[in-house]
Amino acid sequence: MDATELARAWIRQEIAAIPAPDETSARDLEAALAWVDSGVELCRRVKPATPPVHLVSYFVVSDEAAGALLLVDHKNAQLWLPPGGHVEPGEHPRDTVRRELQEELGIALPHDLGPPLMLSRSDTVGRTAGHTDISLWYWLRIPREQALQFDAEEFHGLRWFALDALPLARSDPHLPRFVHALSTHLGHSASMLTPPF
Repeated sequence: MDATELARAWIRQEIAAIPAPDETSARDLEAALAWVDSGVELCRRVKPATPPVHLVSYFVVSDEAAGALLLVDHKNAQLWLPPGGHVEPGEHPRDTVRRELQEELGIALPHDLGPPLMLSRSDTVGRTAGHTDISLWYWLRIPREQALQFDAEEFHGLRWFALDALPLARSDPHLPRFVHALSTHLGHSASMLTPPF
């Protein structure tokens, strides 16, 4: 198996590990697996949109005790988003999280990283509109007290948001789905973690 085939196998394995709690999720996961199996390029080669559909690793940072999520004010997307970035050719999506955590927040991964909790497909908006991101959503536990050094070239800033005060009108439209997936993963009732929307 060459490096490209190995990377494709890693990506397929990550997608296959994601739970499908409803028909929409199951359909999205099936479509993503078909995309991986089609043989097309999966990783961005040229910014912002070559190939026009490519893989992203988001990592949603939470402080469970504080009931808060960390979001970054992304300059290009013009949205409050979880940190993350494009998976490089030959890179495992979890290694993307490790690399981007260091580049975007200035810290090393504080714990083992499990499989993604969710997958989304989004047409991009803002300054880099016009392509499609297939995003793996990973979860990281980091306390609010952790010192972070955000990437000022990519972000206007970062902020911790209480779960009932997430900026849903100016964020990734799939963020509420992730909060629900996280609440399910943690075994909480959806009402404890899912903001009203």
